[in-house]
Amino acid sequence: MSLGESQGGLPPDRVCDGEDTILRDSRRVIETFHDPQPYSMCRVSLAPCSPFSVTPELMRESARLARAYQVHLHTHLAETRDEEDFCLQKFGKRPVDYAEYLEWMGADVWFAHSVWVNDAEIARYAKSGVGIAHCPSSNMRLASGIAPIVKMLRAGVKVGLGVDGSASNDSSHMLAESRQAMLLQRVGGDPKAITARQALELGTLGGARVLGRDDIGALEKGKAADFIAVKMGCLDFAGALHDPVAALVFCAPPRVELSVINGRVVVENGELRTVELAPVIARHNRMAKEMLARAGAR
Repeated sequence: MSLGESQGGLPPDRVCDGEDTILRDSRRVIETFHDPQPYSMCRVSLAPCSPFSVTPELMRESARLARAYQVHLHTHLAETRDEEDFCLQKFGKRPVDYAEYLEWMGADVWFAHSVWVNDAEIARYAKSGVGIAHCPSSNMRLASGIAPIVKMLRAGVKVGLGVDGSASNDSSHMLAESRQAMLLQRVGGDPKAITARQALELGTLGGARVLGRDDIGALEKGKAADFIAVKMGCLDFAGALHDPVAALVFCAPPRVELSVINGRVVVENGELRTVELAPVIARHNRMAKEMLARAGAR
């Protein structure tokens, strides 16, 4: 973030950095960690936070830097009405117009949210190849609105699922997010707006398309061995086994019993194998308590 309160932005100045520092470190991170090879587990994207926390100069230079290194771009865009008002007042443009003005449009770009977009802007997304990370739980929790995902899909926009962050999503459960996406699109009155299979696809192949990857997203020859398994013979799925795929989305989001990522077993018998959880949970709780105490002290 580079657009602090003193410059009319949202974040406090103390959490912002100078543009030269950010760009220099972005270059360092790409050169050190980015792996563009198939099945890569570490691909770097440049992700200035949002229009109200980043200067126009940093947005534009980040886009140019990303394209020089052939990495992707990501930011949060058109999430709230407040953001739209901010962009109109400060930059004289709606968020999508502002993004395009800063060279943020193309198949190498994906935006989180895009709740407040119109039909013409959706058509521009589709034409340019922009991807959208739909975050239904976050949008509901923060009362941001309902993203027009059905319109986007019908227009040919690439749509995947995201959970946003811990501050606005309390579970970060991708199957739960698929369920929320399906139900939220039906709120408008169409019980067939999105099917269970379409909702599940948003979280698998949809996400792969948004990230520009053809090596993940489905269980088929030539793609990474990414899959999960859940126990269906339990009370949660009673009466729903005639359609296990729909049951995964419609019923209570289950606990994953087995998770394999790029051929590596990460969860087995419902237990995470890569990290000793008890110390991590204790540290997390301690840090949360300390943060709340500091916030109360102010």
